Amino acid sequence: MTSLPALNESLESNLSSLSRAGGESRSNSSLSNFSFPSPNKFVQPSWRIALWSLAYGSMVVVAVFGNLIVIWIILAHKRMRTVTNYFLVSLAFSDASMAAFNTLINFIYALHNEWYFGEAYCRFHNFFPITAVFASIYSMTAIAVDRYMAIIDPLKPRLSATSTKVVIGSIWILAFLLAFPQCLYSRTKVMPERTLCLVAWPGDEKHFTYHVIVIVLVYCFPLLVMAITYTIVGITLWGGEIPGDTSDKYHEQLKAKRKVVKMMIVVVVTFAICWLPYHIYFIVTALNKQLTRWKYIQQIYLASFWLAMSSTMYNPIIYCCLNRRFRAGFKRAFRWCPFIEVSSYDELELTTTRFHPTRQSSLYTVSRMESSMTVVFDPSDGEQHSRSSHKKRVARGESSINGWPQRNSKNTSTNSSFISSPHKSVDEYS
Repeated sequence: MTSLPALNESLESNLSSLSRAGGESRSNSSLSNFSFPSPNKFVQPSWRIALWSLAYGSMVVVAVFGNLIVIWIILAHKRMRTVTNYFLVSLAFSDASMAAFNTLINFIYALHNEWYFGEAYCRFHNFFPITAVFASIYSMTAIAVDRYMAIIDPLKPRLSATSTKVVIGSIWILAFLLAFPQCLYSRTKVMPERTLCLVAWPGDEKHFTYHVIVIVLVYCFPLLVMAITYTIVGITLWGGEIPGDTSDKYHEQLKAKRKVVKMMIVVVVTFAICWLPYHIYFIVTALNKQLTRWKYIQQIYLASFWLAMSSTMYNPIIYCCLNRRFRAGFKRAFRWCPFIEVSSYDELELTTTRFHPTRQSSLYTVSRMESSMTVVFDPSDGEQHSRSSHKKRVARGESSINGWPQRNSKNTSTNSSFISSPHKSVDEYS
């Protein structure tokens, strides 16, 4: 079996970045003047084709089923329907879709250098990858901004479920608009030896400008935003604890926030590493087109493309390893396996919402933010407590934190910026 390098545009004069995840890109002038190399130039032995097929096939299976399970875990369990997890649904859907509808098709096209799937799918094949990648990385960016707001300014109200869905819808609409030129200029080209799927731009330089914009919008800019937000959040969460604040609820919320932020940082770093060689490949070959004639260029492309597409399969693994609720969900999904045991604790992780009253020593504090008074019940009075309640009044303008009166509670909460509102539970952060 023979195959040419996966990018016909790499063999010609024009290169693209993300569009190659979906197909080809060249101008009409370069197409008419270009002489294709002989198919025998890039012959691969059968054993190498078999290894690449195994690598791509296993990656697609893990990506599709892993992300579908993530979607099921979130949507089928009410406790999992948080702001962060709604964005994870959008991320999982885009990853699963790209793995299912693009990766294998592009791999087959790379092996045979023949487009078998018609012009309509050629348009979709060039259009959808940019859409999916844009939706993926901006879902991660939205999570980073939401984490930043929740931790740096916890007194502000969080996004509601409706607002979250509006943000997700806006991300996908912008993704469609960005990828629309790929759909508009896509077509199939019947050559003497084979049929090609390409993007026929009206000018030689327009495609280059477009793809520079795409790289900036779907890689450089969102990664810069996430680097800044997670750096600030990391300094806030790991920079030190509030002196004198030793309540169980405070430490549990702090621990839960750290776990979520750590998980998302791993997701973002994985995405950045996976896509970096892919972008470098096209930048280098665009600057030095002679490299596309190198006989090992096809192997370099297949490796960089596999690494980029493999970013779609890592997220479910990261969730399972770093989040106990997702881990419990995966156990439930694979409970039919003989070596998977679902404990009662795993069941409770997905079905119940825990309530954690604020406790310190034997004091139970009941705070009303809108009131000027905090009532503290002291159960240590024993039998006297059952006969008459012992109440302590706190002067107007004071509030109680962990059972101790404080003046100007608003300033205290602002200075201790990652202490959450007393009305928030740990479930909102984990």
